[in-house]
Amino acid sequence: MNLKKMIDTAIGRRKADLVLKGGQVLNVFTEHSETKDVAICDGIIVGLGLYEGETEIDITDKIVIPGLMDGHIHLESTLLTPSEFERAVLPRGTVAVMADPHEIGNVAGTDGIDYMMDLCKELKMHVYFNLPSCVPAAPLEESGETLEAEDLKPYYQYDNVLGLAEVMNSVGVTEGDENLLKKILDAKNAGRIVDGHAPFLGGKDLNAYIAAGVRSDHECTNEQEGFEKLSRGQWIMIREGTAAKNLKALLPLCQPPYCYRAMFCTDDRHPEDLLHEGHMDSIIRKAISWGVDPVIAVKMCTLNTAAYFGLKDTGAIAPGYRADIAVVDNLADFNIEKVFIGGALVAENGAVLNDSTAAFPENDKILHSFHMQKITTESFKYPELKERQRVIGVKRHELLTDELIIQPTKTAIKNSGVDLERDILKAAVFERHHNTGHIGLGYIKGYGIKSGAIATSVAHDSHNLIVVGVSDEEIAAAAEAVRKLGGGLVAVENGKVIEELALPIAGLMSPLPIHEVDKKLRRLKEAAKQLGASDDIDPFMTLAFVSLPVIPVLRLNGKGLIDVNKQQIVEATF
Repeated sequence: MNLKKMIDTAIGRRKADLVLKGGQVLNVFTEHSETKDVAICDGIIVGLGLYEGETEIDITDKIVIPGLMDGHIHLESTLLTPSEFERAVLPRGTVAVMADPHEIGNVAGTDGIDYMMDLCKELKMHVYFNLPSCVPAAPLEESGETLEAEDLKPYYQYDNVLGLAEVMNSVGVTEGDENLLKKILDAKNAGRIVDGHAPFLGGKDLNAYIAAGVRSDHECTNEQEGFEKLSRGQWIMIREGTAAKNLKALLPLCQPPYCYRAMFCTDDRHPEDLLHEGHMDSIIRKAISWGVDPVIAVKMCTLNTAAYFGLKDTGAIAPGYRADIAVVDNLADFNIEKVFIGGALVAENGAVLNDSTAAFPENDKILHSFHMQKITTESFKYPELKERQRVIGVKRHELLTDELIIQPTKTAIKNSGVDLERDILKAAVFERHHNTGHIGLGYIKGYGIKSGAIATSVAHDSHNLIVVGVSDEEIAAAAEAVRKLGGGLVAVENGKVIEELALPIAGLMSPLPIHEVDKKLRRLKEAAKQLGASDDIDPFMTLAFVSLPVIPVLRLNGKGLIDVNKQQIVEATF
């Protein structure tokens, strides 16, 4: 860094490398805008005022904002390679993401983390990593690998590793699990942040969780929970993704003084939403349309995120800050017209400039991650129905589930538990990492399909193979189709695959371009609707969370039905 050159440019003794002329600069410090030129030297903003540049771009009547940041995302959950993700979000103004690679970490351990880091090295956008804290997510999980504290500690030597990602095993924290506490201590001793994930945690348990060093939460679903966690000092990540949409319920946190300890994140976002709605720009657009001050909305996507993660030279349009900048047409429509990273124009009018398709490296552990036997109806048998049957109840636009206690009707008894009139279907989870033969079996309500079956290898967080269907035959056909793909999403009717999307990269990601993934995914969702899937849910994203035993209340994995609050198997079925 040539400080003398930067100082001379800031004072005006020399021309800037680049000047953005005549725009309205949104100041996230004062929460006002002002008409100023933005002078850039060696990739750094050096001045606001009246400047001359070697290159000048007229942006009169446009608005200059800091580049947008996603406070918490799993890149694997986009179903895309990182380069395809960048192709979608960079023109939308996203210049940085805080990625948690725990999806691929659950499949392949440190090999998975290294693989994701390698895929992100050549990207234009900044990809920061927070290390997976819970692999597996909970003691009752069956992941492909286990990550201990000593596995994670070496990664703190990297500048792009910001901390420890969502500590979802809150019970492990409050009960003093030594390995989990060691992970937290290692992050704190390295001077890094510790992210949280603790739905409904409150009272003294919340006190203990925060006292241990957990500084944020992205699982709040109502303002009361958000206020309690914020009042105890946590930063609140307001999530608006594909499956979980919490922004509307948390709008009260988007106003002073609460907004100064809050930021936006997506967590999980599918290609269809990225392409047709957007990324962080979509969240800002929604927030503004629902009455949030536009400057506050931008601040919650820039300066606040940078401040929380300790990024001192980004998140604002100000001297000394990195020239990661977006140019917007206006604050109502919020269309991103230009994007700069380090002072270089990287996207314009919806397209990435100097775009190229990145290759993904060969890795047998990542590209051949299915280890299980052929699946037929002989592979599993549902237990006899009880007089009062436990059923997983899915909820619209939420990751939470209900535990329903239902008395089987004559129809259900006749159909081995399936009752289409009451929307009760069979569900199954097949362990796919170690060929254990474990199969969890149960029932689900609220999913909606009236025929066939739907299956996916994207099943948080261990990513075993999960299926919902109307009969054993349909379930077996769908599960076997995913196994043969080596991972993916399928819709089956009358025992035949009607749509599919192969996900050969760890059973999580497709190597295809985003538009092809989007096309296949839309066909899958349309097929799911034809089978009767509820309009109130995303059939694949919702199914992906049915097996996650850290979000209340009732879940299903390869060991059986899990009571999340008690962390107990309430019905073992393998």
